[in-house]
Amino acid sequence: MQTQNVRRAFLRYFQKQGHTLVPSSPVVPHEDPTLLFINAGMNQFKDLFLGKAKRDYTRATSSQKCIRVGGKHNDLENVGHTKRHLTFFEMLGNFSFGDYFKKQAIRFAWDVSTDIFGFDPEKLYPSVFEEDDEAFELWLDYVPAERISRMGKADNYWEMGETGPCGPCSEIYYDRGESFGSYTKPEQNPDGERFLEFWNLVFMQQNRDLQGTLSPLPNPSIDTGAGLERVVMLQMGVDSLFETDLLRSVIAEIEQVSGVPYDMAHEHLGPAFRVVADHLRTLSFAIADGVQPSNTDRGYVLRKVLRRAVRYGKNLGFEKPFLGKIFPRLVALMSDDFPELKLRQNVIEEILQIEEESFFRTLQRGGNLIRDVMERSEKEKLISGEDAFKLKDTYGFPLEEILLLAKDAHFTVDLPTYETLEEEAKMRSRQGQKKAAQLVEKAIFEDLKKSQFCGYDSCQESGKVVALVKEGQRVNSLSEGDEGLVILDRTPFYAEMGGQVGDTGILQGDANFDVIDCQAPFTGIIAHVGKVKSGKITVGDEMQASVNTKRRQEIANNHTATHLLHWALQEVLGDHVKQAGSVVEPTRLRFDFSHHKALTPKEIHAIEQLINEKVCEDRKLKAYEIPYKEASKDGQIKQFFGEKYGDTVRVIDLDYSKELCGGTHTSHVGTIGPFKIAKEGSIASGVRRIEAFTGKRALDLLYQPEKVLDEIATLLKVPKERALERFKQLLDEKKELQNSLNDLEQAQLKNLSEELLSQKTPLGPHNLICQKLSLSAEAMRSLADLLAQKEPNLVLLLISDQKTPAPLLVRLGDSAVKAGLKAGDLIKTVAPALDATGGGRPNSAQGAAKAPEGFNKAVDLLKGALKS
Repeated sequence: MQTQNVRRAFLRYFQKQGHTLVPSSPVVPHEDPTLLFINAGMNQFKDLFLGKAKRDYTRATSSQKCIRVGGKHNDLENVGHTKRHLTFFEMLGNFSFGDYFKKQAIRFAWDVSTDIFGFDPEKLYPSVFEEDDEAFELWLDYVPAERISRMGKADNYWEMGETGPCGPCSEIYYDRGESFGSYTKPEQNPDGERFLEFWNLVFMQQNRDLQGTLSPLPNPSIDTGAGLERVVMLQMGVDSLFETDLLRSVIAEIEQVSGVPYDMAHEHLGPAFRVVADHLRTLSFAIADGVQPSNTDRGYVLRKVLRRAVRYGKNLGFEKPFLGKIFPRLVALMSDDFPELKLRQNVIEEILQIEEESFFRTLQRGGNLIRDVMERSEKEKLISGEDAFKLKDTYGFPLEEILLLAKDAHFTVDLPTYETLEEEAKMRSRQGQKKAAQLVEKAIFEDLKKSQFCGYDSCQESGKVVALVKEGQRVNSLSEGDEGLVILDRTPFYAEMGGQVGDTGILQGDANFDVIDCQAPFTGIIAHVGKVKSGKITVGDEMQASVNTKRRQEIANNHTATHLLHWALQEVLGDHVKQAGSVVEPTRLRFDFSHHKALTPKEIHAIEQLINEKVCEDRKLKAYEIPYKEASKDGQIKQFFGEKYGDTVRVIDLDYSKELCGGTHTSHVGTIGPFKIAKEGSIASGVRRIEAFTGKRALDLLYQPEKVLDEIATLLKVPKERALERFKQLLDEKKELQNSLNDLEQAQLKNLSEELLSQKTPLGPHNLICQKLSLSAEAMRSLADLLAQKEPNLVLLLISDQKTPAPLLVRLGDSAVKAGLKAGDLIKTVAPALDATGGGRPNSAQGAAKAPEGFNKAVDLLKGALKS
């Protein structure tokens, strides 16, 4: 497949040029609260560009999965109706973090464009920022000056945000020929039809501070992005991204499943095929990376994408779930390079099925809602903004379809109110996105060598003080009473990382320093947080570092138990389970994982049993380091999306469970002791959380039900062995009493119905009964059923005096309904007198009255309506 070949050839080229191949990060930006979804190749390297971290490489290349459905990069409404808009796409990129700069970036881009992509050099037109003379001169080595365009800030200057790294950029355009327009240069062709931009080279060379002042970056960097689908489109000589091999193959599968042939020019069917093909990729990759459709944040946006796909799918004749039938083709096309699709295939198909079934049911109700809206708006011929928004947001009807329906019925739509509600919804979907100043940190630890962690095998080591920090500043000494950070060249203290809390303990030398926490404020730096209890610490001092060993062992037990829990969850629930977060403390462990429904008691028991069986085996834990490349090829070793690994990684190996992990663990599984789950629940759509205990705390939890059983047995005055039997007896007795009570109530309602029928008031062809009763809403419904069975011309109005708001009911007999009466209309007629709301079916309507004292007036309104 051409798309796959281009992807692989691009990555191979840059690997040969000394770049580290970095796998695509998940589409969920786990460590960046400013983003809804990953939308560019540089997102996963943001901490490097900001100077917050260092890695084992200074050159990188990737093919990044991207989704653009929110914020300023929102292509959703255009997808399907244009040739080049997608919500999901791949961004090919090469990156330099203070290594090479403009000269080599331009050379690489030219070589790849001509040699790897195979583009005719005569058809390549670079652009540069209007003030970037250096880039202009560099491009002259490849193209004549008349083919280089100088463009303004809007086109050729890149900024990460209002603050942070920024710089000029250079874009490469491909001339598709005179058949796409008579323009002669890219700047003359604003729609990009003839001169199509396919690669952007960003030269990060400046930093903008909060005052807007620009200053040079200490380490200028390179960020490039080439749209894979665009490159393939240009290679194949086709006019639309949807005609490229991968997307066209998905469309072919849609043809097969739907039985409808694809005509790209068809006004209604063409967009439907394209929407489904694109949206299926977005949905599949997002779900594979742990997002599920919901009503908040990313889940809300994903649900909108799914509902849009279903709405367009209906144009192809689909009236029941269909996305899961097309999805296997996508797996076959992309899972070789993105194995997460195959790994989570069953879960993706199940979630698509559940969501589609739900939305098809919603659409059915939505059809009824449209009719109701039209009936309610008949007099004004105006569909309210609230109704229009509900039709779009809840039922997935596009605004253009609502406007079309309104036009056909000679209605108008309150667009200003609709647009206000739409903006409020967008604000809600962005609530999870935090605004953050993207400032380059002049890290006070940047000049330090990495701290040597020597705490896997020892809890006591000596080290030299290499840095001291007080109130955010480097200092030469800390005196008695000072609080601050102590950095040693080597230490057994584990810094908080990967969910495991930091160690506590003491540093001793010429001074005593109580360590209350241990953190990693900069990549590779271990900072002991605490207070000088006595003496004075000076940079260069030797100190003995002693970890609180009892606390460390409890943490190690819980960390290993977390690995066991992860393994057991996959054994019981399936391979789709992925870690979504964890907390490992001395007193408890917490584990977040991807799963789409609550665990049953049977599943929880099975998980606990598996773990406790492994604890009883008391297997020795193995920990060793291997190259990351080797680990990434071993399917048995768990590694986590969003984590950033170096060239060498540490494996925690229990034979049946293998994970990449840098945390501290127990030496033998048996030291964990009993394991017990304390709580399981949902923390977000598609994400569950388990809290659990080990050791003595688990034993206490295990004994708790027995204590409760003892108390129950005491209350029931039976031995605890007979408590269940006695409880069942009490339930049976309660059921008998309830049945007797129901029989009595039915007899009373029957008598009451006969009494009310004797008081009916003829009004034209109808028999009217209006009554205030001391009955519950449920009893009133039962009474209304009895009356309607006996009186076909019934018009019934009942209100309860048991509570306020008071239950309100209107019920019609069959003949009254056939005569044209509607219970929903009648309840709205009496509503003003009772300050009530309500609605229902033609023969029955219910409501709630805030002013039941207006019942007599309500009766008069009802009589007036029946007479008119």
